[in-house]
Amino acid sequence: MGRYINKGNIAFRDIVSHEYVDKSSLIPLINGTLNSENRYSCVTRCRRFGKSMAAKMLCAYYDKSCDSRELFSGLAAEKDKSFEAYLNKYYVISIDMTDFTTKYRNDKAIVKKIQDRVIKDIQDVFSQISVEDDDDLMDVLYSISASTGERFFMIIDEWDAILREMGKDESVTTSYVDFLRRLFKGSGSDTVFAGAYLTGILPIKRYNTESALNNFNEYSMIDPAYLASCYGFTEEEVGILAMRHNASIEDLKQWYDGYKIGNEKSIYNPYSVMKALQRGACKSYWSTTGAYDSVRTYIQMNFDGLKDDIIRMLSGEHVYVNTLKFQNDMRIVNSKNDVLTVLIHLGYLAYDGDTGKCFIPNKEVGEQFLNAVEDTSWTRLVEALTASQNLLDATLSCNEQAVAKGIDKAHDENTSILAYNDENSLACVLSIAYIWAKNDYVIHREYATGKGYADLVMIPRRNVSKPALVIELKYNHSSDTAINQIKQKNYPSKLADYTGDILLVGINYDKETKEHTCRIEEYKK
Repeated sequence: MGRYINKGNIAFRDIVSHEYVDKSSLIPLINGTLNSENRYSCVTRCRRFGKSMAAKMLCAYYDKSCDSRELFSGLAAEKDKSFEAYLNKYYVISIDMTDFTTKYRNDKAIVKKIQDRVIKDIQDVFSQISVEDDDDLMDVLYSISASTGERFFMIIDEWDAILREMGKDESVTTSYVDFLRRLFKGSGSDTVFAGAYLTGILPIKRYNTESALNNFNEYSMIDPAYLASCYGFTEEEVGILAMRHNASIEDLKQWYDGYKIGNEKSIYNPYSVMKALQRGACKSYWSTTGAYDSVRTYIQMNFDGLKDDIIRMLSGEHVYVNTLKFQNDMRIVNSKNDVLTVLIHLGYLAYDGDTGKCFIPNKEVGEQFLNAVEDTSWTRLVEALTASQNLLDATLSCNEQAVAKGIDKAHDENTSILAYNDENSLACVLSIAYIWAKNDYVIHREYATGKGYADLVMIPRRNVSKPALVIELKYNHSSDTAINQIKQKNYPSKLADYTGDILLVGINYDKETKEHTCRIEEYKK
């Protein structure tokens, strides 16, 4: 067994020997690209979203140095008509670039060392092939293909690690991009490779408007095409796992769902789901890696509207983002849109391609996002969080005057993003004011049919012993009018099965005095 070629199926055997969620439907999709113009694929997802496991699966499937038939018995790939055609049919070269960046982080010759080590491994398999002193990896592979007729399948896991971690050294990044171009865009590339599969966090870098490897088909967090369900867990898969482990699907959804990737409306973080099931507790398993440090840097950038958008997203809003101008380089961030796009690729924001908007997907990411914000020098949001916590406490203790002052403060501090003259703006200011409540409540914005008001309905999360809140906001009326309207209305279906206590909160905004008044009543169903 080699280190880079003929690695066999041991890594995938270890995966399927434990609780494995079948993601082998990827194999027929990659099979359909082999030996065609679409043979080069680059899949980018945020950390711990199943990229490396998929790479190990493909290695086990294509590697001709082993027999992997039993490993795929009963899996989705086995049922596809292409399964037999390509099972263990290729020499597979598999490289994890983080192995090299960890060892040679400060070595300008890292690309040469990559080639030297892979060539040495290949020579052990093809000892009959002579290698000249100035031969690079592509020379060696082409010689093998020319003399044996063999084609290779190449896997590069974390392909962008060198660009992300050594990007400040232009000589290194240029050498690395040239290395990839030589492999996959040369005159002999299609002769040498039946296919190639790259994984990473960032899509292939753009130079002006063209990527460095524009012959690759890219499948990203923003544009996954037909590979959307091959990474991360779907709602159905998590439901099966929850039933098997007698776990709460509601808790798993609150903590780890929320990614809308392509046509998949509900994708969960797979690593965190499995950790929660193994440890019997839903909490944040997000790793504080270099990506976390990047978030702190990005959200402090002084781009117009960035901080306002962050406040809106923390309060549950979705904000528009233009993802088209980002050059797929974490060092080249020129606008608010670039910042939001980077955060989408890092998994700190989810993206809805139908609306072109981004948002914070779930409680796990929200907690880490807040941690990143609190570690910055941006005191405005830290103060807003404290004020929001105080506002919730005042609401639950029925301190009407304190609630009115808290809403006043939220209104005054967010006039830059709120026209405050329509019902959507009225609801938005409430969402911002009650940011802190997201820790204990599931928050629903409800719109009434009249003009000039909006509802906020907050249901306590499981194991939270606090009353539900039904908040009505009126415009140039009175807080009593708001309370009366709550009583006259039918409650939303979200409260139909709720049996706990309910607080009715009526808030009025007076356009002339620019102040709010508040009325709070207990209500028993």
